[in-house]
Amino acid sequence: MIIKNIRAFVNKQSRFSGRVGIFLLLFSQFSFAQDKKDNIGTEVVNVVKPYTPTISDAFKIKEVPVITTDENAKKEIVKYSILPFPVASTFSPSKGNAQSVEKAKQDRLFKNYATLGIGNYGAFNAELYVNEDLNNNEYIGGMFRHNSSQGGIKDITLDDFYYDTKIDLIYGSNEQEMSWNVKLGYQNQIYNWYGLPADFGNTLTLPESMALVNGINPQQSYNTITAGGNLAFEEGIVNDVNLQLIHFSDAFSSSENRFLLAPTFKFDVMDEAIKTKVFVDYVDGSFKKNYLETNTADIKYGFTNLGIVPSFVMKRDDWTIDIGAGLVYSMGKENNTNKFYIYPSVTASYKVVGDLMIFYASAVGNLQQNTYQDFVDGNPFVSPTLYIKPTNELYDVHAGLKGKLTSTVSYDIKACYIYDENKALFKSNDYNEKDTNANYAFGNSFQVIYDDMKIMRLYGEIKADLMKGVTVEADATINSYTNKTQSEAWNLPELQLNSKVDFAVTDKWFAGINLFYVGERKDQQLNTNIVYVTAPGPITLDGYFDLNANVRFKYSERFTTFLKANNIMNNGYQKWLNYPVQGFQVMLGANYKFDF
Repeated sequence: MIIKNIRAFVNKQSRFSGRVGIFLLLFSQFSFAQDKKDNIGTEVVNVVKPYTPTISDAFKIKEVPVITTDENAKKEIVKYSILPFPVASTFSPSKGNAQSVEKAKQDRLFKNYATLGIGNYGAFNAELYVNEDLNNNEYIGGMFRHNSSQGGIKDITLDDFYYDTKIDLIYGSNEQEMSWNVKLGYQNQIYNWYGLPADFGNTLTLPESMALVNGINPQQSYNTITAGGNLAFEEGIVNDVNLQLIHFSDAFSSSENRFLLAPTFKFDVMDEAIKTKVFVDYVDGSFKKNYLETNTADIKYGFTNLGIVPSFVMKRDDWTIDIGAGLVYSMGKENNTNKFYIYPSVTASYKVVGDLMIFYASAVGNLQQNTYQDFVDGNPFVSPTLYIKPTNELYDVHAGLKGKLTSTVSYDIKACYIYDENKALFKSNDYNEKDTNANYAFGNSFQVIYDDMKIMRLYGEIKADLMKGVTVEADATINSYTNKTQSEAWNLPELQLNSKVDFAVTDKWFAGINLFYVGERKDQQLNTNIVYVTAPGPITLDGYFDLNANVRFKYSERFTTFLKANNIMNNGYQKWLNYPVQGFQVMLGANYKFDF
């Protein structure tokens, strides 16, 4: 059996035939020794001659191979083993060097600052802001501001100085689930009704006119005391609460109190966020006299507005829609004029081309609570004899496009249609030249009148970062007014332009330029001592440009000096009828930042 296997092996390995014979002889001797030892029997093998293969013994390889499948081939189980042994490594990688990146040095932020500036016209400006953390959560802060001028406007016969001083204090806490603060404030403002009509005293002799002017004390002062606070929650139905208490008074025994409470609620309904604003707006005030001084009791006013504005936001792909409505109930204190109002409150936006072009639109309305304080903020030369009532802002519908022209240029264009009932307008008071008049009754004060008004408005704005450290902003507003009873939209301009450029000259020097334009406005005023054959029509106040500039030098991260120039064109324009402004103004000052 062994010999047959050997022969078969030799047939397949014919190229080794020379060596096979010797191998067979040796292997046969070994086999016989094994047979004898193991006693497995004997077998005689006769070798006639060594095998010499011929070509005829060759055979063709089968062209059809045997297919091996998972069924007829048993996989060999291979076992792997790892012999762990230490390998000494002499490789020492070199340390990589990060590529340097140029970045601007971040300015250090300070919690406090002080500013001081002085200029011509006896101008003085001072500011101080301090803020300090009491612990990880609580903080306290304060703000003091003063701005004043000693006057000196050309061709003005009455005092024209003014003072404005304000101080605010705040104490608050930022905790994990809520934050809150309490605020207190006081403001004192002193102005003068210096705007006498250009032809004032024409009905008097020169000595009488001079005596009348010298007897006028045009000073008025306003005092404001505020208290309030804010409360905000991270979670829960109540989102935030705002509370304000304001007491406003003047030097003519006028007094006004306002209470405003405005909580906001937020909760989810069917995967939609419902946001509800609630407000209670109460105002109560009185004036000692009316303009003609014919009243025998104080002139009182008071309104309480209760409102709720629920809304919910829907987001679908590129659409965002905020749908809601405003419900307001207004109660009048003196004239018992109670009324219920319903206003739209809808805003929507659609990304037409990502952030490059966004279409937006809205339709909103509101009942605006007018106050004596708000009118003084808009025009400090009003008389303390106003008639005050709310403005019914029926709707403000606007639509526009905003986005980016490039990565550094953004734009905003919109058109508005507004309809207001009882729109408040400033108009000059008529006057006479009697020495018994109040100090504000010589054509040097303004009244508030109301009219239903429709406003068409176009607005455009563009902002750009032209290069490193240079920013440009410009906007334009075009208005068209339609009044119900008044012949003009008193003291409202049809055109307003504004532009601003800020740039960094070096790392230490900075500059800015601001140019704005206010178009023509209309006003009207009569001297009741004159019997007119034809009453004069409205007076047109010329439009005006105002150019302002500033230069700042940053001496260190703490100390900066500045130079401001206002009304560079030295234009003595009238912002209000008979009220020219100061000419070219310059102020030099410094700002210092610090920490305790």
